[in-house]
Amino acid sequence: MSIEVNGKTFETDEEGYLTNLADWSEDVADIIAKQENVEMTPSHWEVVNFLRKYYDEYQIAPAVRVLTKAIGKSLGPEKGNSKYLYELFPYGPAKQACKIAGLPKPTGCV
Repeated sequence: MSIEVNGKTFETDEEGYLTNLADWSEDVADIIAKQENVEMTPSHWEVVNFLRKYYDEYQIAPAVRVLTKAIGKSLGPEKGNSKYLYELFPYGPAKQACKIAGLPKPTGCV
């Protein structure tokens, strides 16, 4: 499978996750978000950018519980809760946000 962005083709796995993390860009994220029916706002970008920094630091895509806790620590309790994150990413904050962020599917996500 693949997605096309600005005339370039990027490989994805059968679930739509980028196979090469280096292919990610904000344009690629916008296309993946559209496929996921997510309208990217500054709040969405905040979570996506947080995830990318987290991945750079720990080399792992966090599962939802870890993500919620880490966001709460970094961005405050009003953003570090499941309700807020599910409003942004209704199909699962870890799974859907990681896909948009160009990261692998978090371990433990079905």
